[in-house]
Formats: sequence, structure tokens, C-alpha cells
Amino acid sequence: MGDVLAGFHAAWEFESDSVLIRYERGIRTPKLFQALGARRIPLAALAGVTFGAGRRGTVVLRAEPRAGADPLMDAADGQLKESCDPYRLVLPAERETLAERYAEELRARLFASGPADRHLVAAPRAPLQFKAYDGKASFDGTAVRFRWSWTGASSAKWKAGDQSFPVTDMGGVEWRSPEAFEGHLRLLPRDPGAAAPQPDQDPAAVVFGRGYGPVHESLPFAAAVLAAVREAGPATPVPVPAPRRDPADIAERIRHLGELHHAGLVTDEEFSVKKAELLAEL
Repeated sequence: MGDVLAGFHAAWEFESDSVLIRYERGIRTPKLFQALGARRIPLAALAGVTFGAGRRGTVVLRAEPRAGADPLMDAADGQLKESCDPYRLVLPAERETLAERYAEELRARLFASGPADRHLVAAPRAPLQFKAYDGKASFDGTAVRFRWSWTGASSAKWKAGDQSFPVTDMGGVEWRSPEAFEGHLRLLPRDPGAAAPQPDQDPAAVVFGRGYGPVHESLPFAAAVLAAVREAGPATPVPVPAPRRDPADIAERIRHLGELHHAGLVTDEEFSVKKAELLAEL
């Protein structure tokens, strides 16, 4: 096709075997897009294309990545807000006919379906780092290192000391958005044993907080680590059930949740759902 379709915050360049997405760096552009810069998406990494009406006089073109094809979307695990979806191109309504034509042509060129057996989209490049609430995380391409903060880290993490985790010892990465309650990044072992402790007590995890571990820093970090883990060898993370927790700990977390709710940082629905989850752990 060889053409360029420019929308709000991004432009798609259609090539013979891929789509090159270039993200803008304007102040209104989502920070995640700015951090990604540009991404080449092979057609083999796409399962489909959708097109439809957007909000406030816009139309939306969205490519649907195959499961397992993009480490960024694998790490995000459905937690990204619609406005931060890197596969979503928003255009003015007057370009509807043009955008629909591109959607049809792109759809006709797709040939793959189902989960991909390997990552087809390049992960963000190391070295990467970000500051979490309880420490600093860094990744040089071969190992992840956590250096604890004396103001935020729990006594359990201080007793364990700063940590270094080689990629070859990992089985995966668990990323929970910093925009949700109890956001964190946890490194999963290749051979899971006992149930993992809560993230704030786990030396293999860093916890986020307001202003700490933002999506545009922690998600590319998680994606890069996940890609390195997959490249190092096959490993299937085994879900680890959360351990039963001390009633006093549950009460303290509900109290903290109530403070966030009172301050308007947690909605009524989020407060009710999370409180029920905490009570279920007793």
C-alpha cells in the first residue's frame, strides 16, 4: 500500500508486510505513546481490523493484535485505558471514507489467526528503569535489579536486601496497573513453589503508588522483561493463589482503602469491589 494515514496522536504507514506506527510527542499525546516513539507491527502479528464511529465527531481504526504476538499487550493484560491503546487510531469524521478503505485493504492482507507461538513485535529496548513507591527497578537486558527505598520499603524487603534476578531464573512478569488499587510489578519464578506473599512483602516485587511506577515507564519495562524471559526459553508461569492473610493486615488495608475513597481517589464501585475482595481473603 505504501500510504500514510494520520490521525490524532499517531500516523500509520502501510507497508507490504507491516504497519509502521509513529506516535506524536505533543503535550496532549498520551505519555505511553511518547515513550513508545514508533513501532513496526508485522501483518503476521495481527488477527483483524475494526472500524467504527468514535466520540465527538471522530472515527476509530483499530488493529487487533494476536494473543502472544506483542509483549507490550501481553504484559498489559487488558488493563490499558482505551485512550492509551497503541493499536487504536482516532481520526476526524471527515476522513471516514478514506479510513474505511484502508481498513478494508488492510483486513484483506491479513493471513494469520489464533495465538502466536512467539513474540512478533519488538519489545522496548533495555536498559530501562523506573521509580516505584518502595524502590527503584532497573533492567539491563539480562537481569532485573530492585534497590529498596528507605522511606517506602517494608521491613521484609529491607531484611532481604537489594535484589538481582537473572532473566534465566524467571518464568514471567505480573504487571498490575499503577492506576488501579494495589498496582505492582512482580517477577514470577520459573519453578513456582510456595504461595507468593503480598507485593509489599515480596522481595520479587515493587509496588506502585500515586506518582510512582507510571504506566509509560513501568509497562514498557514489564514488556521488555517478558520478551527477554520468553527468548531465554519456554516457561509457563503457574498462577499462585494468594495466601490467607492476617485479620489485622486486612483491617489496615480496608482502613487505607477507606482513606483513598474519602479523598476521592477511589470510586464508590471500586471501594465496594476491593473491600469485598479483601474480606474474602480472611
